[in-house]
Amino acid sequence: MTDVSIGQAVKRAEDERFLTGQGNYIDDINLDGQARAAVLRSPHAHARINGIDASAAEATDGVLLVITGRQWVAEGM
Repeated sequence: MTDVSIGQAVKRAEDERFLTGQGNYIDDINLDGQARAAVLRSPHAHARINGIDASAAEATDGVLLVITGRQWVAEGM
């Protein structure tokens, strides 16, 4: 067996395109009808969240869904 690479540098086929700015990332893909997701977390560790007013987010053009942690659990997700 002559193709042993243990202990040897192995040239990776994808390196050149990423090092020269020619690589494709998941964020480069755009499909018709595509939606994106964002997760907003509290900036305060161990804070008690008494309520969430998501009305401004829900009223924003292009927003398809706003779901809170409480709703997430209630939906069995």
